[in-house]
Amino acid sequence: MTRSGDTIRHYSLYGEFEQLPDVMHCETIASRSSLHGWELQAHRHDRLHQLLLLRSGAGEAALDESRPALRPGSLVNVPRGTVHGFRFAPGSDGLVVTWTDAMLDELLQRDPEVQRLLGRPWAAPADDGVDALALQLAQEYRGPAAARSLVLRGLGCALLARAARIGAHLDAATRQPTAPQLLQRFESLLERRFREHWGVAEYARALAVTPTHLSRVLREATGEPASRLIDARLIREARRQLAFTNLSVTSIAYTLGYVDPALFSRVFSRVEGRSPRAFRQLLEAHPAP
Repeated sequence: MTRSGDTIRHYSLYGEFEQLPDVMHCETIASRSSLHGWELQAHRHDRLHQLLLLRSGAGEAALDESRPALRPGSLVNVPRGTVHGFRFAPGSDGLVVTWTDAMLDELLQRDPEVQRLLGRPWAAPADDGVDALALQLAQEYRGPAAARSLVLRGLGCALLARAARIGAHLDAATRQPTAPQLLQRFESLLERRFREHWGVAEYARALAVTPTHLSRVLREATGEPASRLIDARLIREARRQLAFTNLSVTSIAYTLGYVDPALFSRVFSRVEGRSPRAFRQLLEAHPAP
């Protein structure tokens, strides 16, 4: 899955720029991917959340920097803003369900834990409940039955909840069983503010704790000091831009809020172990299969 143009493409749906006119959107994998040679190049949705269920065939997903293989029964969670793409074996099929951010917030406004579990990209095996719900939702989506909107909301909530359960199992396998509430609040704030180059003291002030307390909690929960987590989030976005766009290193530095591109290069080299240009050259020498 390769870069295309000078920036990561932003789509409403792949190949489209219109906003969703319905409660949600539901389509088959084949209906769109077959039009593009069974490959959807890397792109992102600023205001859409998607669940993709592969029911037959095989493929590969690109989710930021990971490349999970997809088999029948794979469920892929794609939060808004995630750079993603897909390559499918010809004849593969399944379902893709899409919600706008506004609709997702409305459906999940009373369950922040579900929002958190669906807030990072992942691919994992689905269960029979997910498959049954997705098929029922697809059938309801196609029909003009009475109370269609209400039924779609209910089925959508159930599908998102089942997906969140899968996310919870993944979460338990990769981090502490009960992540500190402060860590969750910090991660959420960091996601919104990382381009502003806040320091540890500014994050602590916004979270109503002392810098010492914030640093201690983050180190205990992640093994990393707060300053390194802040740098790592900026560099993760830099790696996205270097991998998926043809923007110059200087342009990427300015995009990420660096006034001095040389400082960006120094921070990137310290975190990544190589310069931004060397990182891009390595990607170009060893492209993703």
